[in-house]
Amino acid sequence: MRRIVYAGTAFYTGDALAEALMEYARALARHGIADTIFVPGRTLQGERDRIEVLVGPASQIVSEPVDLDGGEIEDAALVRELSERTALLAPHKPAAEPADGGQDRSDSFDDLA
Repeated sequence: MRRIVYAGTAFYTGDALAEALMEYARALARHGIADTIFVPGRTLQGERDRIEVLVGPASQIVSEPVDLDGGEIEDAALVRELSERTALLAPHKPAAEPADGGQDRSDSFDDLA
């Protein structure tokens, strides 16, 4: 279980949810954009609810481990969705060319002389 501290308040959520939330927040910040998501969690008063979280470039979120009774809070579908959103925001890496460049280019500049 993790305690998420954000915008002057805190809530508790599962490890996988917290990790996905932090990764998504980092990806949004890299692009200078924001998004609102609803994270299942437990309030400081102990009530289970879906907590609305606005994450973006100015988000200051802290995730810390805690020991709480009541079981891990899980939502595999939301973890998967956040992971997919994060992947869409990942920097694109150019594909590697074959060792031979895909063709013989030894004389490709001959016409320029």
